[in-house]
Amino acid sequence: MTSSITVYGEALVDLVPAAAGPLAPLTPALGGGPFNVARALGRFGASVAFQSRLSDDAFGTALRDSLAADGVDLSHCLTGKEPTTLSVASLDADGAATYTFYVDGTADRLAEPVPVTDGYAVFGTLSLALEPGSLRYAEAARASADNGAIVCLDPNLRPAFSSEKHRLFLRGLLESVTVLKLSDEEVDFLGDTSDVPVVVTTLGGDGIRVRAPFGTAEVQAPQVEVADTIGAGDTVMAALVHQFAARGLDRSALLALGEGEWREILDFAARAAAITVSRTGADTPYLHELA
Repeated sequence: MTSSITVYGEALVDLVPAAAGPLAPLTPALGGGPFNVARALGRFGASVAFQSRLSDDAFGTALRDSLAADGVDLSHCLTGKEPTTLSVASLDADGAATYTFYVDGTADRLAEPVPVTDGYAVFGTLSLALEPGSLRYAEAARASADNGAIVCLDPNLRPAFSSEKHRLFLRGLLESVTVLKLSDEEVDFLGDTSDVPVVVTTLGGDGIRVRAPFGTAEVQAPQVEVADTIGAGDTVMAALVHQFAARGLDRSALLALGEGEWREILDFAARAAAITVSRTGADTPYLHELA
């Protein structure tokens, strides 16, 4: 039986440059780390719900319609009159993205997340950096863990919000986290994570590494021509949780996974991310593309 998954956090619109240069035309693309994770899980065929607060503006309507089209449950996703958060992306020569965010007075900051009592609860990105929503999401994470859910966290740090206050806020969540996903750049920022049972680290084009109760394992990333890296880490997070849920793992079974099983899970995640980076925007793959 497939476990239920709830993804918490923001949905926003990325304005992605069509070419190099500061005044290149910008194309709107649906995004936000949690949105990408939820939509990717829907495309994998998982039973997934999304908890956030979306604007009733045109962008918010497009975000809601996209999630619904990919089978995401929106029954606990609120609607507000405030505008949608915007993110302006800049791409370097290798397609790596950096972002400038426009977040003042936006709808998702006023989310009212509800804890879950089982399955997987996935948190991360901008929603954990902006009050008052961040405090509410943190409480939902702690309550979900106390209720028996498996909490998964992807800090997905953004330079504009990578303060010491935010680092301490994230560290305060770690006692509730079973699976922590980091990029190699985030490891030093967050500090010691040895008390988290499972830590998955993405290594860019070099692959993915896991440290879990069995020990450590690493898989290589498939070699593809990179269009951009938008949504790559989100794809990895979605792929990991999909694999856990598809295998029907409770917390004890997840922590008992051996090296061979972990290599299968990481290989699936690496192949999924390779598809995402091979096309523009966070256009995550469908399950049939990984068959």
